[in-house]
Amino acid sequence: MSSHSTIERSPSRPVAKAPVPVRAPRPRRGGRLAKWLGNGLVQAVLIVVALVWITPLAGLLLSSMRAERDNASEGWWTALTDPGQLSLDNYLALFKDSGITQAFWNTVLISVPATALVVAIAALAAYAFAWMEFPGRDAIFLVVVGLLVVPVQIGLLPVAKLFGAVGLFGTIPGVILFHVSYGLPFAIFLLRNYFAEIPRELLEAARMDGGTEWRIFSRLVLPLGRPALASLAIFQFLWVWNDMLVALLFADSEAQPLTVALQSEMRQFGSNIEVLAPGAFLSLVVPLVVFLAFQRHFVQGVMAGSVK
Repeated sequence: MSSHSTIERSPSRPVAKAPVPVRAPRPRRGGRLAKWLGNGLVQAVLIVVALVWITPLAGLLLSSMRAERDNASEGWWTALTDPGQLSLDNYLALFKDSGITQAFWNTVLISVPATALVVAIAALAAYAFAWMEFPGRDAIFLVVVGLLVVPVQIGLLPVAKLFGAVGLFGTIPGVILFHVSYGLPFAIFLLRNYFAEIPRELLEAARMDGGTEWRIFSRLVLPLGRPALASLAIFQFLWVWNDMLVALLFADSEAQPLTVALQSEMRQFGSNIEVLAPGAFLSLVVPLVVFLAFQRHFVQGVMAGSVK
């Protein structure tokens, strides 16, 4: 009997594949920015820049609390070593000046309605452009965007003639109306882009639950758009509060705001620092308080969409 040799085959082993290298996720832009700002050298540079920006403000504050003879003889920094120079007499005299106080309240009466009207009208228009279908929507929005490039100076004389014909020239309502009309294009553009980022599913769910357009706008869109609304309100308020060109042309002596009143004081007396310094600081501190009050919402609105 012949023996046949048998060859046993070993089972084939699976070929090991080379591990696929896993790429580390790229750090987000916000993380890189935070890491960069955490650098000690960068922080030192930012502190120096902040001190440079704060120095004029400190000088204005100290000058507004010094007597005229002290401001004329020595620099404002001498008050740091001699606090006895500082007092509130200039501010007390400023509040007794009927012209300055009237100008201050005129500024409030112009800035607050001009800001509130722009935010309210722009929010309604932006919601319509973002989420409502109507004929000519895109064409009208392009016209609104086109108005952003129109300089304010172009409309000064035609609007002045129009206001003179209807009896609004030289009045506070006339100044408010001008600021509202020229503030709306930017406001509508800003809010429309922000409202368009709201998920469509959220609005569709609200409509399926029986919500009307007004209810969706007031109960859903406005709360979600609070950061953008706060940012717009700050921009508009600062622009109107610090404006002098429009008020100088459209407001008479009884309706002039604080910026025009201070400019008139400088033109008439020139060196009356005891009036100009406290008036300028008063004109500066109100927008600063408004900004600090809405700072959290302002930062949210500026950073919205910057980090994905």
